[in-house]
Amino acid sequence: MKRRERMTRSAATCGCLLWALLSLTPVRAQDPDRKILKKVDAQYPPVLKRRGIAGTVRLKVFIHADGSVKDVEVLGGNPALTDSAEKAVRQWRFAPGGESTITVAVTFDPNS
Repeated sequence: MKRRERMTRSAATCGCLLWALLSLTPVRAQDPDRKILKKVDAQYPPVLKRRGIAGTVRLKVFIHADGSVKDVEVLGGNPALTDSAEKAVRQWRFAPGGESTITVAVTFDPNS
């Protein structure tokens, strides 16, 4: 078997496996209008603020039916700021409702 055929077959197999895994992932309701009852501000790391390092961290927040945060997943942003953003969002509280997920952005601005 030629090298190119083996690579193509391997890529196709990996793609099929990835598709199968994604199809098994449970679907959660997206609720972009879920009201935030308690919002804790992220602590800007002093060293980063002094150096003028800014950025926005995007997070996927999984919410329990009672409004507490079940889990947080970092979707993107400056790795130096993600820890502070995640710690703050884990303390947020939302209006009760069904289990859902939302995407939030936490912005760090050294001029604010």
